[in-house]
Amino acid sequence: MTDQDTHIPEAAVAPEEFRAAMSRFPSGVVVVTTRCPDGTPRGFTASSFCSVSLQPPMVLVCLANAADSASTFARCDRFAVSVLRPRHRSLAERFATKGADKFASGGLRPGPGGLPAVERALSVLDCAVHARHPAGDHTVLIGRVTEVRLGEGAPMVYYDRSFRTLA
Repeated sequence: MTDQDTHIPEAAVAPEEFRAAMSRFPSGVVVVTTRCPDGTPRGFTASSFCSVSLQPPMVLVCLANAADSASTFARCDRFAVSVLRPRHRSLAERFATKGADKFASGGLRPGPGGLPAVERALSVLDCAVHARHPAGDHTVLIGRVTEVRLGEGAPMVYYDRSFRTLA
């Protein structure tokens, strides 16, 4: 059976209804960073992040096409994913704010490959871009993990449209 053999009707789900349904699914919080060709750092906060493959190790993250950094991530060849802890809440909010100077207030440092990473992150994954896939108003960015750095602590969780911690 091919896509041409089946017809999937348009969804009649209102955006606010879909958003409310998805807010009931808890997820971790990450900050994703890269550099422009001129060296300027760029980044965003995401909760749409997961592993894709063990061999080779791959992850995916979803980026809104309207994000300030979308054009940079559309062209970059590397990116870093920092898994956040509760202590990183203000940093997560800063990187989620459109128009904010995300790198002005600190909290990041260059990793071994030169990409900015969150200080004292739960983990940091350096990635080489493997693929990009358009998906509605987002782009799915798939990266091959080239290096991992592990930290300690508990994760920050995004649930019901707010940052939370695990009990």
